[in-house]
Amino acid sequence: MTPERVRALLAEVAAGALTPADAERKLAWAPTESLPFATIDHHRALRSGFPEVVFGAGKTPEQVAAIAERIAARGAGVLATRVDAAASALLVERIPGIEINDLGRTAFLAPDEPPLRPVRGDVLIVTAGTSDLPVAEEAAVTAHAFGCPVKRLTDVGVAGIHRLLAAGDALQDAAVVIVVAGMEGALPSVVGGLVSCPVIAVPTSVGYGAAFGGIAALLGMLNSCASGVTVVNIDNGFGAASAAARINLLPPS
Repeated sequence: MTPERVRALLAEVAAGALTPADAERKLAWAPTESLPFATIDHHRALRSGFPEVVFGAGKTPEQVAAIAERIAARGAGVLATRVDAAASALLVERIPGIEINDLGRTAFLAPDEPPLRPVRGDVLIVTAGTSDLPVAEEAAVTAHAFGCPVKRLTDVGVAGIHRLLAAGDALQDAAVVIVVAGMEGALPSVVGGLVSCPVIAVPTSVGYGAAFGGIAALLGMLNSCASGVTVVNIDNGFGAASAAARINLLPPS
């Protein structure tokens, strides 16, 4: 159940198009649903504005599909992250219309009634290199699932800074910028010095030995000299997009 759906039900009652008893029946779904391996929070969207997301890593394909099926049955849409090929195949088999992003390892089913919340503008996702695209695509799908318009700026790292500078219009037009980078993690500092909007930095595990699986990029981003740069965990495109959506989405009127 989403806030938009609750408001619509209340409006129907106020207009006399729906009886209080019928509205009560529609709201009577239990807020949680228990499976042998999970307790699904169906009312999370009422509290936080976004429905529960299925984190696929560490779950069997059957567990991912079963949880996603139960969420989809409520009509709120489904977003699953870190899904492997076996889980993706099972989701496609069981949930008609679900969209798989193989690069981002995500699965997304739009809700029956997509929320129409106003936004400040676009979420621009900037990647330092092509190797950072899996994390960037996770962020892109997540931001889209949460109702944000998404644009991409790909392979514009500091090794060829002219590529970034040539995209000045895209940077200036964005409401929030997510910068995804591995290696030494310098790109968010550069972007932070070029824009006035919030910048969310995502360190990736891309790099050679001394990159320490993303720790070098993480420390570089945490020590950014540019103001307005915040940092999420290594490879956490989902977390970056979740924060960007909270920044970008305006309160419902």
